[in-house]
Amino acid sequence: MAKVIMIASNLGLWGEELQAPWDLVKQAGHEVTLATPQGKMPLPHMWSVNRDFRDPMHNLINIPEEIDRCFELMHNGEWDNPIKITDAKMEEYDAIVIVGGFGAPLDLNGNPQVIRMVQQAWVDNKTIGALCYAVGALCLARHPDDYKKSVLNGKTVAAHPREWDFRIPITYELAEATPDNPGTTVTTPGFVYPLRPLAEDAVGDQGTVISPPTTTRANPCVVYDAPFVTGLSFESSVAFGQKLVEVLAT
Repeated sequence: MAKVIMIASNLGLWGEELQAPWDLVKQAGHEVTLATPQGKMPLPHMWSVNRDFRDPMHNLINIPEEIDRCFELMHNGEWDNPIKITDAKMEEYDAIVIVGGFGAPLDLNGNPQVIRMVQQAWVDNKTIGALCYAVGALCLARHPDDYKKSVLNGKTVAAHPREWDFRIPITYELAEATPDNPGTTVTTPGFVYPLRPLAEDAVGDQGTVISPPTTTRANPCVVYDAPFVTGLSFESSVAFGQKLVEVLAT
């Protein structure tokens, strides 16, 4: 059994991107600790739990069963008491998994503690997973002896396609937000930054970024290049969780 720390945003989690790997890794018998920047439940972005949502860039839809399960996890206590990321110690875990959503670029990817944990996991050759825009955290984590190189240098990774980058303003309304856990009122002109060019710079000339805009639920995109497991976007959440389970088993 592995001890896994799973990290999610407080400013706009994509529900399925936590729900699917959370369920699959736990069902495989591993111990999972949830961590967020504020030590509060990671609430899903409203779009990610909307049955009528159609992604404007590629018309993917949410699955009702995944939405129901996300709400179940919000209400049954499993996500009630995450630890604060600043209180997490990478030496206590065998793997780190960072999940995506619109909020990841705001409070995860540049978070100094997240980056330190990724760097420590890389030094110790522990499994490192990142889904959708959380791949940005891996891009920003550096070689401890060469700041100019990302830990992804020379690796093959999945990254959100540029063709899918939103060209509309994004707001960050959360499902079941409370005064104590409100999210943010910021509006961004599309995603905070395009992920693919950041990933291309991170992997360098010897690495490869895989980001097919034809990716679907039936044909997901997940890449394992040890120690990294990376997934393209929310349509690949289940495949991402399955690959994590496979890697943790070995």
